[in-house]
Amino acid sequence: MDDATGAAAKAGVEVGGSPGMRRNGLELAVVVVTLVLWIPGLRVLAGVYGEVEWASHGFLVPIVALWAATAHRAALADRPARPLRGGVALLGALVLAYLAALLFGNPSVIGLVGVATVVGLVAALRGLAWVRTLAFPLAYLLFMVPLPTAWITPVIVRLQLLVSSVAVALLRAFDVAIHRDGNVLTLPGDVTLFVAEACSGITSLVTLLPIGVFIAYFTESVPWRRVALVAAVVPIALLGNLIRVVLTVALAMRVDVAFATTGPVHEWAGVATYVLGCLCLLAVGAGLRRLGGGARSDAGVPA
Repeated sequence: MDDATGAAAKAGVEVGGSPGMRRNGLELAVVVVTLVLWIPGLRVLAGVYGEVEWASHGFLVPIVALWAATAHRAALADRPARPLRGGVALLGALVLAYLAALLFGNPSVIGLVGVATVVGLVAALRGLAWVRTLAFPLAYLLFMVPLPTAWITPVIVRLQLLVSSVAVALLRAFDVAIHRDGNVLTLPGDVTLFVAEACSGITSLVTLLPIGVFIAYFTESVPWRRVALVAAVVPIALLGNLIRVVLTVALAMRVDVAFATTGPVHEWAGVATYVLGCLCLLAVGAGLRRLGGGARSDAGVPA
């Protein structure tokens, strides 16, 4: 051992880097390898997000979850890293599950395995205390899992019929001569409108739910108010699309069917419906806080 090395050892500096530095380097390597391994799976999920309108929020969910995790950085600083025993075996099992999910090509299963892999990484590298602290952002990742088509299709059909029937009842109350056959609306002059999937409310329902959960977690501390805020997503989504259908019928009668159902007006109506839903959620949250005397400043962020 030369003089420089001996001096470093006496000063308490370990040659080759400190244990913390080596651990961080190992963790980074594991995360990078996992991301590379997951490229095919992420491409499958991105394909669903890009093609299915009601799944498009999947792109933003990991970003929101990561931001939510930063709210717990103070608590995490007080929790030492205690990697889970058997963490290597857990990660190995998750790799096998991922390969099996890729083989079957089911986006929902791939998404679930992806969320489990993130939880497994946190447990294997930092321990169960970190998993408990990050429970909300980790659970929030479930919103990036594409819902199975077999589950969504019956819901869409029911929502189309519900929105169509209520819209017709409202229009008839204003003496509009309109006939409904399923989700096909017939206007005076034998003009027909089709209440499509986009107008059923499914997109607003599925995409507003993560926003409602996020707002409830970070602005409310009382359980019943959190539940009430999240539950408000359902009537808000349905009401917004009901208004959209009624206005579309009105435009079709007063202007033109093509003008009401295609082009920028129709597209912006969808955007306006979503924005209105977000504003209504914020308004409901503010009303609940006023009703309950306000929310704690530490709502949703455990120590």
